[in-house]
Amino acid sequence: MYWKEITLNVPRDAADAASAIFYDAGAKGVVVDDPLTVNNYIDSGLWDYTDLKKNEDISRIKITAYFEENEANEKFSDIEERYLNLQKEFEGEYGEIICKKVADEDWENSWKEYFHTEKIGERIVIRPPWEEYAAKENEVVIAIDPGAAFGTGQHPTTALALRALEKYVKNSSKVFDIGAGSGVLSIAAKKLGAKRVEAYDYDAVAVRIARENAALNGIEDLKIEVSDLFQNVSGTADIIVANIIADIILKLLSDIPKRLNKGGVFIAGGIIDERYEEVLDAMESINLNISEISHNKGWSLIVAEKKDA
Repeated sequence: MYWKEITLNVPRDAADAASAIFYDAGAKGVVVDDPLTVNNYIDSGLWDYTDLKKNEDISRIKITAYFEENEANEKFSDIEERYLNLQKEFEGEYGEIICKKVADEDWENSWKEYFHTEKIGERIVIRPPWEEYAAKENEVVIAIDPGAAFGTGQHPTTALALRALEKYVKNSSKVFDIGAGSGVLSIAAKKLGAKRVEAYDYDAVAVRIARENAALNGIEDLKIEVSDLFQNVSGTADIIVANIIADIILKLLSDIPKRLNKGGVFIAGGIIDERYEEVLDAMESINLNISEISHNKGWSLIVAEKKDA
């Protein structure tokens, strides 16, 4: 199957309006290529290794959408007309509208251009399978191919959770990963020395990808199963990590005290900053001690400890 990839190159102030052109035309989503984002990552020092160069021109942003070939042919003239009108509404330098034919496999793999080896915390390094990396002393290198599942380690919420695991995982730890996604957190816990790790996700595709990533890292004793939150989980753990969203964390909170061993910790991520106080209050209401709160680029992570009975 073939698709049409349509790209608008617009001044920064016009980015939202350009996205609206695609959404109004029926696009399910858009890809935003902002050169400033790449520059910020390079300047942050979070990438221990990258061959990306800083962008000199950050005045324009590329907005791309994909349409089925026939659909694109029908809608292109309208998109083109609205793009010309956009140039009258917002001042700045615009690029030509670009429309090209792409095959399914090109679209599915094009994102790989933006996923590179990155050191996340003190020890953890995440690399894609298509890049080589020589581990330095005491580093834990994890190969991740996210496929259709969330979790490369580059997202602020995943990075916060990985850093928390570095701090709390011990050789004796039993870990539950609820909402495992690509399996990156479970694999990290295993590689950091956890005695037993169990990963659960309600999405069978995510479970398959997590199993593939475990195999990619040579890990055989990692339990990865389908479960809606704690539905198919038995027993208790020393660490429960859930890098999901605030609503789901609030939903599973009532199960946390009975699922944690004495002195166990709950690592809750994926919480937007605007809602972390709501989650914080809910944790305290079920008798959890708040150990720490971390923030990263608009996202929050809360670590809570089970109080002694």
